[in-house]
Amino acid sequence: MGRTKARDHTEPLCRLVRFEATDGVELAGLLYEPERRARRAVVFLHGAAGASIFDSKRTNLLAEELVAGGFAFLPFNNRGAHLVRRLRAGRGRTSRSIAGGAAHEIIRECVRDIDGAARFLRRRGYGELYLAGHSTGANKIAVYDHYKPRNPFRKYVLLAGGDDTGGLYAQLGPRRFRAMLERSRDRIAAHRGDELAPAAAIAPMMSWRSLRDMINPDGDYNVFPFLEVLRGLRLSRKPRFRYVRAIRKPALFVYGDRDEFCFDDVPACVRILADALGPKPNAELVIMGDASHGFSGRERELGGLIGEWLLG
Repeated sequence: MGRTKARDHTEPLCRLVRFEATDGVELAGLLYEPERRARRAVVFLHGAAGASIFDSKRTNLLAEELVAGGFAFLPFNNRGAHLVRRLRAGRGRTSRSIAGGAAHEIIRECVRDIDGAARFLRRRGYGELYLAGHSTGANKIAVYDHYKPRNPFRKYVLLAGGDDTGGLYAQLGPRRFRAMLERSRDRIAAHRGDELAPAAAIAPMMSWRSLRDMINPDGDYNVFPFLEVLRGLRLSRKPRFRYVRAIRKPALFVYGDRDEFCFDDVPACVRILADALGPKPNAELVIMGDASHGFSGRERELGGLIGEWLLG
């Protein structure tokens, strides 16, 4: 996969769109479309910890490359965008305000958001759909595939999928990790799961329910348990990498060689992932040189790589 051809930079045209997740939660995104009618479209999932596609330099740069390749591009703010916000769900008399943002999101809820985005695009005539996600967005692709293996997407692109459970273990240490795991379980049992955990305990801001979702080694969030393998730990009782191993659709995994969330050893993490996947003909792993977790400064090359692989 070669380097993207350089060209003059112009802000790509797009339109602000709104659509509903399948449970009625209102979401907003940007729809970039080629000048010539296209049937191909890429849905993009952002990461967690306060992320927003509207604030990211990456959004326009990826859009430029994908639109030039003949794809429509739909990055959108899912219900986990920003840290804390209010979301509107339902219409008319059934309309209600619910807690949203990364502080309250449960990763399994991504199924409703992704299906809502797919429904929106299909209603606009896009028949070839592809799903890409960065950081926690990559984890969400694996979770989505687990709960919805029969879905409208033809290929997946998982960018810098991370080990958030292992990251919290490294941050808290064994004793505090176990204590937070138990404390979050107790708070949920006491119907206090929507309360925010103490700021001193974790970063960023999270409710007890969302913290439990992320910290539980046997939960949906633990898609890429790199730290367990790197340190010879056994945090989870369930099979490691079970969600990514179960993916049957063509999938591209991309990491930057300077990814700051790979525990200072990107090659080892990618080897661990390769070993977990085994000799699967549908999976391809790429390490991008001189690239961080966010692929800062390499966005156009990343967009070209994605578009070339999707067309391959």
